[in-house]
Amino acid sequence: MLSERQNKLLKLIVEEYIKTASPVGSSGLTEILNCSSATIRNEMSILEEMGYLEKTHTSSGRVPSEIGYRYYVDNLMKPKEMTGEDVLKLQTIFDNKQLALSDIITKSLEIISEITNCTSVALGNDSSYNNLKQVEVIPLSNNRLIAIVVTDKGHVENKELNIDGDINLSEIKKVVELINKLLVGTPLDEISGKLEFEIKPIIGNYVRSHEALYQAFYNAFNEFSSKSHMHMAGRTKLLDYREFGNVSKIKDLLNKFDNYDIVRKIEADDNDINVYIGHENNFDDDVSVIKTKYNVKGEEGTIAIVGPKRMDYEKVVSLLEYIKVNIERS
Repeated sequence: MLSERQNKLLKLIVEEYIKTASPVGSSGLTEILNCSSATIRNEMSILEEMGYLEKTHTSSGRVPSEIGYRYYVDNLMKPKEMTGEDVLKLQTIFDNKQLALSDIITKSLEIISEITNCTSVALGNDSSYNNLKQVEVIPLSNNRLIAIVVTDKGHVENKELNIDGDINLSEIKKVVELINKLLVGTPLDEISGKLEFEIKPIIGNYVRSHEALYQAFYNAFNEFSSKSHMHMAGRTKLLDYREFGNVSKIKDLLNKFDNYDIVRKIEADDNDINVYIGHENNFDDDVSVIKTKYNVKGEEGTIAIVGPKRMDYEKVVSLLEYIKVNIERS
């Protein structure tokens, strides 16, 4: 166990480093801790020997280690009260009863990312838990359209389709009518199979350009199935942190955000707000991941915030708790 002074010192160092990203020295801490600079340097050395602090090569100051961050999160931090401005931004979304759950989550992620300057991620259930409710299309030109898929859980996906050759609007409508007539109620991960074995054999009876339209919708539903319920906001926010100034490192992180299978590893295991620092998370050793599960009328998912190891844990934990409570009230 650390002494009371060591606890105060470690807390001060962690919070100062979170704010400045600069190694923390003894100067400036003497008055706060009411002891000499020599005493503080000695305590820093002890904390370094115990593994809570690390010394950089460029300064005589110290920075928190992963063990130091873990001790801080488990024993020293106190969740911050959210500002009225942040509450108002989020409450505007939660008070809008016209928004579907997917829209609430998507808009919340954008605000979370803006407030924390981190990347926010939401992962829902596997597509087998979502049944097709309706398909709509918005024509953009003779060979471009936007397909909109709505599920019975209120999830909405859209994708622009580029179709080989000019397609008559009436033919597009016929295909959509056919899908809505025969596939509504089908789990998303079964739709591609039904398109192939139930729609493809008969589509030629209704639509002249059936091959191009069939292929476009088949590809779209394949993508909806594999990536349904994955939302992300602020994936480039980490570029703002000096610890990610290395080009190869930031490329590696961005590639991970683009890899669906890697992002799925962020999925939460339980309903608590859990903090995973550095090597503790399954995503990347140089970041921290704070995540929790939500449950809305039986639909479960994960909300996570990904940021540097020096993220503002007190602020992020409070924010995530607020988001979770309000999403579950939606």
